Amino acid sequence: MSFQESPRPSDEKEAFYMQCRAAYLAVFRSSLTNITSKQQLCRVLQQAGRNPSHATLNKYWTTRTYKLNFDDFCEILKCEKKNEETELMRAFKKMDVNGDGYITHSELEKALTTRGEKMTTEEVNAIFSLADINKDGKLDYAEFCRLLVSTVEQCQTAALERLEADAKLKRQNFGSQSYSPPKSSVSSSSSSGATAAQVEATHRTESDTTLKKVGVCLLDSRSSSRPPSARSRRSSLSNSTAVTSSSTKASKIPEPPGLQEWHHSYMKGCFFLEDDGSISSLQYQLHVPETTSVYLTIQPLSLSHRTDKTLSWMTVDTALFVMSAGESKEDSTLVCFTESKDKEKYVWKGELNAGTYNLLPFTSGCRLKKRSKKSLSNKLVELVYKTDTGELDLTRELREVLSDIFEVIDLDGNGLLSLEEYNFFELRTSGEKCDKDAWAVCKENFDMRKNQLTRQGFMELNLMEATEKDGDPADLWVTLEAMGYNRMLELVEACPFQIDVHCEGTQPSIQPISMDSGPKLLNQALQKSITARTGAKALRGHDNVFIYTYRGEHRISSLIANKNNQKVTVHVNNEQSRNCCSSRGMTVFAVEVPARTKMVCQHVLPIIEKQDWTYNCVETILPSM
Repeated sequence: MSFQESPRPSDEKEAFYMQCRAAYLAVFRSSLTNITSKQQLCRVLQQAGRNPSHATLNKYWTTRTYKLNFDDFCEILKCEKKNEETELMRAFKKMDVNGDGYITHSELEKALTTRGEKMTTEEVNAIFSLADINKDGKLDYAEFCRLLVSTVEQCQTAALERLEADAKLKRQNFGSQSYSPPKSSVSSSSSSGATAAQVEATHRTESDTTLKKVGVCLLDSRSSSRPPSARSRRSSLSNSTAVTSSSTKASKIPEPPGLQEWHHSYMKGCFFLEDDGSISSLQYQLHVPETTSVYLTIQPLSLSHRTDKTLSWMTVDTALFVMSAGESKEDSTLVCFTESKDKEKYVWKGELNAGTYNLLPFTSGCRLKKRSKKSLSNKLVELVYKTDTGELDLTRELREVLSDIFEVIDLDGNGLLSLEEYNFFELRTSGEKCDKDAWAVCKENFDMRKNQLTRQGFMELNLMEATEKDGDPADLWVTLEAMGYNRMLELVEACPFQIDVHCEGTQPSIQPISMDSGPKLLNQALQKSITARTGAKALRGHDNVFIYTYRGEHRISSLIANKNNQKVTVHVNNEQSRNCCSSRGMTVFAVEVPARTKMVCQHVLPIIEKQDWTYNCVETILPSM
């Protein structure tokens, strides 16, 4: 008796990642390219044999999403069911009213102009022209299916050949994921579903995918079937750089004598980890009436109600960049930034001229990053309960968290929420603002002082929202998760902070602002802080690609400057570093730098601050595909 050996889990995993890469490369030239629109997400899911409906796309591409990377795509594919080849035929047969194996122009037009995403006559004509292989005015959909299956399979085969050209190149292109090609090839059934889903979607009211995308898929697949590049290996190596903590020991900046007598202003804020892994926060405007000595600090904020628990965010690194407040981004210049550290406090001391400045909070992302949800307990934390009298009330645990949230959004620390402060909270949690009329209604129903919401009033407002939903906590969870809390009511995806400005000879003032140009200004400040403190090092053999490495006392940051007229891909290897964590979350990765562009490559911090750490990075140019 013989037994057929079943695939090993490791082989199945390798085959899955191989299919992910093949699908991704059928749409993008590199796995390092981000998905930047819902339409791109739809296309790449179709290439992987999925059927992305409205609900599916909206689940992964929310109002806060502006990019997804290859790893995100792999996670999505793990969750979404693959369509089979038979679904394609079944979808066509629903259109075939005569049951003769053919679809006429009128049958196709009726299906595509009355169901799903309604198309114009011109679009239907274009599809029929593509699909009428025999040019006899009828679509032999069995023959059409075979062509689609063959075309998609050829596309994936070409992508796999590119991957197999150099195993090291594949591993470098896809980060730290180790890769060893399975012996079996991609089956036709796995590639055919990309088009089956598109035809089937014309019969689903929830789907925005129509047969139009079959034609798009076919055309794109043909254009993507290009032979592997002859230049399949790396062409040069840079010199490695090693830095240890013992070589960067520096004295702390002492507090100025008599600091307690200086003029003082402060403001609170919070870093939020977004769904795509980026980090956002408010910006601030500082006004200094006269030229004066300044002592500037930023540090994580310890919340009073969490003393019984480990405050994980207190180890998050922070920094503050000070830029002149020009009328445009081009007019703004970097003035200074906090470099020294005293415990959790990051410090700058110097002189500022009279004027207005933008304060841009920053954290590297080395310690504030997405966490695995597998470790969470299955125990459900209750947010609302019924009292002995049958009335709804907030649980003690929720009240403590809401009190902490109040403390975070009370930016000026006066114990009250102004309409402006409350709207920062509303924009964060609901995407909407509360106008003056609605604020007047709040004044009639909730505890207020001086036209500002008290802590008790904030509790009453949240209780009213829970009561209106008959105790359903869904909206409360939306609020909590938007503020960085997990289902165990732990603050894991946010870091509250406090900015303090001391001026010796004048009273400073700080105002919170939310600038659309804030992220660009921060990126500009980061780049300037790196290039201004270190010389450029050209990659060997590439005189137009430079690496800048800023070596601060507690953070190392690198920047790639591409002065070529075409994009370059730089492979980055941190494997020889010790006691280091990178903002990229990987030790090996690659960065695509557009033509004539500078790009921050990575930030690196010690994992254990009290121990020596060694930064040793090798940058390498990868050939273009």
